[in-house]
Amino acid sequence: MSSVDLYEYQARDVFESYGVPVLAGLIADTPEEAKAAAEKIGGTVVVKAQVKTGGRGKAGGVKVVHNADDAYAAAEQILGLDINGHTVKRVMIAAGARIAQEFYFSVLLDRANRSYLSLCSVEGGVEIEVLAVERPEALAKIEVNPLTGIDLAKATEIATAAGFSAELVEKVAPVFVKLYDVYKGEDATLVEVNPLVITEDGDIVALDGKVSIDENADFRHPSHAELEDADAADPLEAKAKANGLNYVKLDGEVGVIGNGAGLVMSTLDVVAYAGENHGNVKPANFLDIGGGASAAVMAAGLDVILNDPQVKSVFVNVFGGITACDAVAHGIVGALAELGDSANKPLVVRLDGNKVEEGRAILAEANHPLVTLAASMDEGADKAAELANAAK
Repeated sequence: MSSVDLYEYQARDVFESYGVPVLAGLIADTPEEAKAAAEKIGGTVVVKAQVKTGGRGKAGGVKVVHNADDAYAAAEQILGLDINGHTVKRVMIAAGARIAQEFYFSVLLDRANRSYLSLCSVEGGVEIEVLAVERPEALAKIEVNPLTGIDLAKATEIATAAGFSAELVEKVAPVFVKLYDVYKGEDATLVEVNPLVITEDGDIVALDGKVSIDENADFRHPSHAELEDADAADPLEAKAKANGLNYVKLDGEVGVIGNGAGLVMSTLDVVAYAGENHGNVKPANFLDIGGGASAAVMAAGLDVILNDPQVKSVFVNVFGGITACDAVAHGIVGALAELGDSANKPLVVRLDGNKVEEGRAILAEANHPLVTLAASMDEGADKAAELANAAK
């Protein structure tokens, strides 16, 4: 299952649509836009870098300013900043708040227990990982039944366990319910607010939100397509997605293509093991072409992998089932013909299963100079690792 992390401004907008109390916030891609946004909001504002990583404040990506000219100057400093390898291309101008106290709340998917989990603390605004290690008693962990979710009674239980006073429980519990509505309504895997604050006027406000949504539920949410950040996406992953391929880029030298997630995962392990004997080369990607291995599908897969400059060799590991090995072999031959000169890295091919002899015969007859046939997965992984190491 894959999730998409939203930017803070996107999470803020989603919160607002569910009635979660938030402050005014506008986005800006230039210092001029930041100044205009600050003028529109008025008063003290916070200029916040929009990157999908933590540690923005320490890196200088969050600045409190008191007028539009200072917002311009702050945006000028923050835009283009590198924060943990993420370049800031956009800032959010958020209304300022007079904070009396900061809290923490999240609800997330607990895969280990096949349930949901709420984490909550009356101490917010700090790195929750640090709090969990140094003062675990300050962080309440409450299981949430997916069938019943978080109603007012459950929200009250969570807030009480987290150490909120009776008066605060009454204020925060209804907000917890709304945050769970976001979690359920958007098919999220994580909804986090840090900090959730009470202002000096006694209002509860979600100051900084983090939301991760489940890509597998996109068919229920056409609007989620608008939340994707095409510019930030890895170009190879974007190309694979456009071709309907299940691809994840890794940091290695041996490209891997297989049919079926289980087989591909096993192949990654075998390649990594074989690489220990060949300069410690590693798998360069996860690529599952699924049940079909036509020339078009194989060409799309090879096109993605061969365009990764880190890849030095490719291991195609296919078990023929519904799609027989002869069809896979035709697919490989057709893909290489279709790609032409862009196919310029050695391929090791291991076929097994339905019509394996016919498939191997087709590849042998084609006698493509880049293709080496392997009899087993171990042999194929070893040869691919050897070729990758030689080309480093």
